[in-house]
Amino acid sequence: MKILLLGNTGQLGYELNRTLLSLGDLVALDFPQVDISDPDNIRSIVRQHQPSLVINATAYTNVDKAESEPELAMAINGTGPGILAEEVKNLRGALIHYSTDYVFDGTKGEAYVESDEPTPLSVYGETKLAGEQAVQSVGGAYLIFRTSWVYSMRRPCFVTKVLEWARKHETLRIVDDQISTPTWARLLAETTTQVIAQGKDHVIEYVAENSGLYHLSGNGSCSRFEWAQSILTLDPEKESQVTKELLPASSNDFVTAAQRPLRSTLSCKKLERKFSLRLPDWQDALQLAMQS
Repeated sequence: MKILLLGNTGQLGYELNRTLLSLGDLVALDFPQVDISDPDNIRSIVRQHQPSLVINATAYTNVDKAESEPELAMAINGTGPGILAEEVKNLRGALIHYSTDYVFDGTKGEAYVESDEPTPLSVYGETKLAGEQAVQSVGGAYLIFRTSWVYSMRRPCFVTKVLEWARKHETLRIVDDQISTPTWARLLAETTTQVIAQGKDHVIEYVAENSGLYHLSGNGSCSRFEWAQSILTLDPEKESQVTKELLPASSNDFVTAAQRPLRSTLSCKKLERKFSLRLPDWQDALQLAMQS
């Protein structure tokens, strides 16, 4: 099986680059070798490598900056995945694509399921929804995994920012009204690989049989404030912290370009039923991540 991984230097892509090696012949590319905002480049790359399976781990992820760069965000998150899906379908291959809990407005009051109507609040959420819809409209053999609050210890993210702030400020104020589920990029990559491995010998047919949209995130939920509490507690270099006080705050206390959903927890029961896979509780995953 020939696998083409796009976006191999990002949080998720880096981990996929490691976990996918056991499944076949892996070609891993990132910008500038591949530019997901350039339709001609996408077509050229896919036609050149002729993969059985394409995994798209590229994304425009700067939620606030997307508000001032909507065209670029749409090209990367919305239009590009649709063109990629077309090329993969023309090759009679399979595609795996990732989306986000930010396609929801966070007002449901309980965990979202795949059939819930998306109503994004931000340009980022709108463009990621457009990417989902583009892949779905093309059809063929595809899996879309919606995930939430992805983090790793090797790229800037909420976890690394909290650790950085804790070494600079005696008081930290973190919002306690944004609730979702932290998802460690390594476990997201490993679960993706386990899904593929279940149909390794006939991956295109396997993906085609199971095509659709699935929620895939850590288990449980927390506020960003609770997440920050756990990060500080599990910090392997606690002696470097200068923070003496962690205070809860409201989202309204901080001015940001983009609006975030307040409660965007995802229900992953559909994926559990289909593939018999489940990510561990977010607290356990965080502890593993901070020890790695």
